[in-house]
Amino acid sequence: MNISKVMRLSTFIITMSANWPTKLYSESESETEFVKISKGMKILDLGCGSGYLSFPIAKNNPDCDMTGLDIVNAALGANRARADAEGIKNLSVVSYDGIDFPFEDGTFDLVVTRYALHHFPDIEHSIREVSRVLKSGGMLFISDPCPNECDTERFVDDYMRLKKDGHIKFYTKDQWIDICGRQGLIVADSFDSSIRFPKKKDTANGYEELLKKHDKAVIESYDLLETDTELFITEQVNNIMFEKELREDEQI
Repeated sequence: MNISKVMRLSTFIITMSANWPTKLYSESESETEFVKISKGMKILDLGCGSGYLSFPIAKNNPDCDMTGLDIVNAALGANRARADAEGIKNLSVVSYDGIDFPFEDGTFDLVVTRYALHHFPDIEHSIREVSRVLKSGGMLFISDPCPNECDTERFVDDYMRLKKDGHIKFYTKDQWIDICGRQGLIVADSFDSSIRFPKKKDTANGYEELLKKHDKAVIESYDLLETDTELFITEQVNNIMFEKELREDEQI
């Protein structure tokens, strides 16, 4: 697959909802594309949640098959109802156990995953499953926050765990390259972005103790802001496109 036909990248601004970013805007005045979809592609949205990626991809590419995969049945039920209500025929959603993907080898041309992988308890196995269900030459796009370079003690992971929503770990770009590389997924392109992340103080039990535990300079590197009801930090985001290596018999 020609990488230049898959995506063109620029810098992005992400605006926030109460929990996660809800809109993605380009700063560039020139034409940009997040991920370019080709006719007939089979696409998997891993950890699809409420369908932030699934719905626009399905709507804008009616000749493609879009599948959302998640462990949260309530979210999947809401997605099914929305797809029916909006008449979206090329979007399906599938529940799984959070471990093994319920798909045959080489099913998908593209796997996308946004702000989900830091919840996965066995990331090596999950990326192995991604590689398994991707066709040779298929693409994986990961968008997920990462720790600041100075944060060697992982303040940001401790902070994210204050809200009991299953946060496991953020990964650096180098860690993603290593993890994916072991499964035959090679970096094709990447860009960096950032988010301003809000957290309700009433969901942040232990916050004061956390501030005492970690270095002040590290905490300040996340631009921490406290109001009467909320906490805000700025997190850097890895956005990385990987390509699955061709088998030897497919190489020219």
